[in-house]
Parts: sequence; structure tokens; C-alpha cells
Amino acid sequence: KPSASAPASTAARASSAEVMPQIFTRTLTAQDAMRSEPSVNARVGFRLRRRVGHGKTKRVNDEPLMAYVALGANLAAAAGTLREAADSIAGWSPAKLLGSSLWRTAPVDCPPGSPPFLNAALGLQPTPGTTPESLLDALLALEAWLGRTRSGLANAPRAIDLDLIAFGTETRTTPTLVLPHPRAHERAFVLAPLAEIAPGLVLPGQQQTVSGLLATFGQSEAIKTEHRLI
Repeated sequence: KPSASAPASTAARASSAEVMPQIFTRTLTAQDAMRSEPSVNARVGFRLRRRVGHGKTKRVNDEPLMAYVALGANLAAAAGTLREAADSIAGWSPAKLLGSSLWRTAPVDCPPGSPPFLNAALGLQPTPGTTPESLLDALLALEAWLGRTRSGLANAPRAIDLDLIAFGTETRTTPTLVLPHPRAHERAFVLAPLAEIAPGLVLPGQQQTVSGLLATFGQSEAIKTEHRLI
């Protein structure tokens, strides 16, 4: 990710917040998430329908575009910071928001002595005109607003980490954005909360669903808590 600096004052927070939409929407219950499973398979962004009277099959984009964000934190009041991030991200989606439980995970490839993480995942329907790049910019601004600082030490403890995992079937390979996230399929701390809200999701370039990918990991690598993100 490109670097982002933490705000120095309340005014800086307000300035960063201006780049983020302010429309708030209802969050999904666990039951809603289970019912929505068929609609969150990123491998198919459309369904085939036959137009009556024409005898031709036409692709109709009747499935909403979904973007998925992984959240993590291992400093200070991690649960509160994750929920504050979720509250902001909820305002960027005009439709139903999917939110996972909070998962406790061990630090991976982090400096010695790093505390354990709390991780979660969100699924949102981006507003019209939103691109992967603009959503990434908003996530980086939100990280800075919530106090994320970057010491230059790889995988150092952090107040908040917001990773764009997937944006529909979009793919990117640029210096600032790779889609889908290049290591999401290798990380239980990403797959466990993501499989909770979108078990049938197939990330672009993968053959298995996120549930199938998660099944290849040991059960102890991510522990589900009784607390929810939203």
C-alpha cells in the first residue's frame, strides 16, 4: 500500500473524512448473510436471461457488484477501532452490508513480540461511479483518520489495517493496487471471516471458493469469538 500519515488534529480528521460518502445503511444479520450466499459469488457477476419474444439470450447484470474488505488491528482497543472503521465503511454502501464476527489470530510474518490480531471482513455494494482505485483511496484515508502510522518496519503492529480483497471480478496489477489481494488465498486470518459472510465467493484467478480454500488450513489458525463486527 502507499503510505498514509496519521492526522495531527481534529481538523485533519474532518478533512480526511470528506473523501468518504456519508450515506448510512442497515447492516445484515447472520441470517441475512446466509440467505445472500448465492449473490456474492464473484465468479459470476451476471445471470443469463432469455428475452421473451426475441428467442435470444441476453446477459443481464442483475447481481449487484460486491467489494470485500479485510480488517485487522493489534494495538490499543482493537475491537473498538475495527467497529469504528466498519461504521464508516457502512456509509459507503447504498445496499445491505455484510459483516463478520471478530476473529482472533496469531501474527503472521510480524516482528517478534507482536501481539495477536483481531480480524474481520466486510462486504459492501459500492456506490455508482466507485472504482477499485477510489475505494482504495478511501480506505487509506480512513486508516489515517483512525490513527494508522507507518514506521517502515514490515508488518509492524498497527492500530488498523484495511485491505481491499476483491472488487467484483475486477483485476489490477499496478504499483499501488493488486486485485484480488495477492495473498488473500494464503491467509487464514483473511479467509475465515470472509468465508463467514461469503462462503461461495470465488476470487478471480482461483478455482475454489473461499470456504474451500479455508478448509486447507488448520482449525486453530483463526479462532472465532462471540463478538460481531457490526
